[in-house]
Amino acid sequence: MNQFETREQVSAGGVVYRRRGSLVEVALISVGVERRWQLPKGLVDAGETPEATALREVREETGLEGKLVAPLEVIEYWYFSKAGAARVRFHKFVHFFLMLYRSGEVSDHDAEVNEARWVEIEEAARTLAFKSERKVVEQAARALV
Repeated sequence: MNQFETREQVSAGGVVYRRRGSLVEVALISVGVERRWQLPKGLVDAGETPEATALREVREETGLEGKLVAPLEVIEYWYFSKAGAARVRFHKFVHFFLMLYRSGEVSDHDAEVNEARWVEIEEAARTLAFKSERKVVEQAARALV
């Protein structure tokens, strides 16, 4: 039986929203060669809180400044990746936060993102690549009613 090293990994991200009349829009990012739509998120750096990471990652990946409103969900999953020559199993936790848009432009995202855009919240829930992130956006939508 194969034994893999297992590492825990913690990330954080945000559902940044704005209201435009009766519409609620959230910021999504497109990443990778597959141009997969997802929520902005990234690894928590040493000494950084998940809240600080979420604000930083939203700023880097969407170009937007947000204000923390409330914690949403912590999603958990397992995946395999390479660490040098060895395959490593990662146990990942992603802390998501609801954030109110304060300033910035989606065109000001960093180079690791293909595109960032505002999407009406119900469309966003249908557009996201990952079921767990769709659930996070649905939770955000319920919180914003």
